[in-house]
Amino acid sequence: MNVHRSPIASASLAAPIAIQRPRVIEFGAGVAGLAGRWAAEHGLSRILVIADAFNAARVDVLELKGEVRVFGTVKPEPDVANLDAALALAVEVAPDLVIGFGGGSAMDLAKLVAVLPSSGQTLAEVVGPEKVRARGARLMQVPTTSGTGSEAGTRALVTDPATQNKLAVQSLHMLADIAIIDPALTLTVPPAVTAATGVDALAHCVEAFTSRKAHPLIDMYALEGVSLVGRFLARAVENGADVEARAGLSLASLYGGFCLGPVNTTAGHAVAYPLGTRHHIAHGAANALIFPHTLAFNAPVAAEKTAAILSALGLEPSPHQEEVFGAAYGYCAKLGCEMRLSALHVPRADLPEMAREAHAIRRLLDNNPRDISREEILALYEKAY
Repeated sequence: MNVHRSPIASASLAAPIAIQRPRVIEFGAGVAGLAGRWAAEHGLSRILVIADAFNAARVDVLELKGEVRVFGTVKPEPDVANLDAALALAVEVAPDLVIGFGGGSAMDLAKLVAVLPSSGQTLAEVVGPEKVRARGARLMQVPTTSGTGSEAGTRALVTDPATQNKLAVQSLHMLADIAIIDPALTLTVPPAVTAATGVDALAHCVEAFTSRKAHPLIDMYALEGVSLVGRFLARAVENGADVEARAGLSLASLYGGFCLGPVNTTAGHAVAYPLGTRHHIAHGAANALIFPHTLAFNAPVAAEKTAAILSALGLEPSPHQEEVFGAAYGYCAKLGCEMRLSALHVPRADLPEMAREAHAIRRLLDNNPRDISREEILALYEKAY
């Protein structure tokens, strides 16, 4: 199947694109201990680890030497106050190495902790693309879930509690010096979180593959990421101790992270964001609930790419929008993802305001292959209710 004939076919091979990667990527079961070795080889001894409470309790797996301090209270969907608390400890420690150890929330905060004290800037001054002036500390990322791909990227997201919107910072200064991806660290992730974060990785790949900014250089990562999810996500949900399945999802997540830099996400993430910022629904769970709706919405203008996505997931392709929706919905539901907003206690009265907030996220919606109005977003929420 030629997946590049749809109206939103990828840019020509000659179209300019810039790709950034961490300088070093260590991948494989059991590589977590390389963190300490790498830090020692580079003479780094004042180390600040940014983690959630669970991972803060197992920081020894990184085998770090020297003065190690841990900020162990990263929250899901971290807000400005959570960042400020991490920054206060960073000012006290003056680390020469910052390590993000956890899911996307920990890794995003680590990026900002690595740059803000040394750049002399406030968060408000760096929101947007390439506004960070400098980074003083080295940055290491060690993911413990398979979803965000944040270890590979240059973006960090923090919730502003005043506006309930995501503040997005993008900077090459936030690219990790080293990413250590050890699938063994994900063996403890429970089935529901495995499913939701796996669909988050899937959504990164799918949205990049169907974006108006889609590019052949990224398409290969995007479609292979979808295929990896199709092969391994159900296996990992069924048996969390399946190391090969965990490794497949870790690689899918990394590939999704590769997609985020030069292409980024589209309507799926924009529509999912208010679920997290307004109702504190975990990012992966929000994306899993929304994924079938936006995949089907975009299908009329991305027919062949949508068919390729369904095939890569092991599903039957269809030219009919409702059948695309049904296939994707059934896939997520079978994994155990919650697919109804009402079951997540989202008040129906909030849907219009959520639609307004989602429609305002132009940095993502302007890349969606099909224009989507506020009314269409509201209708999508209503269908998901």
